Amino acid sequence: MIACYGEALVDLFVSPYSRDSLRTDSQACLGGSVFNFCLAAQRQGMNSLYLNALSTDSFGRQFAHLLQTEGVLIDAEACPEPTSIAVIQLDTQGKATYAFHRIGIADTARSAAKIIANWRSEVTSLHTGCLMLMPDTWLQTQQIVAHATQGGCVVSVDANLRPAVVADHPAYVACVQAACAAAHVVKVSDDDLVTLGMLAPADMSDMHAVVRAAREMLSDASTTRLVALTLGERGAWLLTQEHSVFEAAPSGVIVKDTVGAGDSFAAALLAHLQSQEMLTVARLEQGLAVEVLHAALLHAVAAAALCVQRTGCDPATWKETADFVRRQQ
Repeated sequence: MIACYGEALVDLFVSPYSRDSLRTDSQACLGGSVFNFCLAAQRQGMNSLYLNALSTDSFGRQFAHLLQTEGVLIDAEACPEPTSIAVIQLDTQGKATYAFHRIGIADTARSAAKIIANWRSEVTSLHTGCLMLMPDTWLQTQQIVAHATQGGCVVSVDANLRPAVVADHPAYVACVQAACAAAHVVKVSDDDLVTLGMLAPADMSDMHAVVRAAREMLSDASTTRLVALTLGERGAWLLTQEHSVFEAAPSGVIVKDTVGAGDSFAAALLAHLQSQEMLTVARLEQGLAVEVLHAALLHAVAAAALCVQRTGCDPATWKETADFVRRQQ
């Protein structure tokens, strides 16, 4: 079972205002990076457990209904705190920018102590990241990560930085770096590397420089054994101490938006490793064979490609992803 610790928030897609009206078209989708991952992992065949509380408001009830319908286990009782909201605007390429509304909200209402006290013995891995790595949430997350590590779980972290919503940038970077160093599996994008100060903006077009920066996360001082580097339309890499594996983005994909693509990628990656009995601390420390990395990366890239063809995060199932891979070969 994979436990998921992170935000469940409403993605409110808003079109630009016109000069002649105070109204704008909008569409609300259930989302949040770790919630998206939790749903995607379940659809990819993993048994998922959502650790955070959900609100008793209408959005929270919808989140709970969706998780229950998909078969995801919910670990916490509903709480009166409201569901948080992310206001999203898309550029002409479908890339999203976010504005978060997250004061006194449900997904931070449950304490780390209560989560740890109710920890389930069947949990073998933990996934977290994004908004749970901000300075005001990292202390809680750190305690949960430490507990999972002590219990022999594989820890997965998606950096997925949101610098626009954090006032103290150096503190934020320090929290994310600490989280990544404590994880066995790290997912990071080229944008994340720039925000972390590991890559100069001018070097983003230099593939060698980007890969070299991501490889720094495999230092001897960290727990990390596998780094997934996503580059959007340029494809993705899997990096270990022994291997570097690349997969190009599939051709002919028509992008509706990129919301949830990274979450779908991460879930599909871990699901594929689990299907090969490779998602254990021992296996990761021994080092994964290059064939295992190739197959897992191909599956993860396919899941992301399916996601970007849908509005919001509507993760693909294992079968949909496997069928997509077969059609591309």
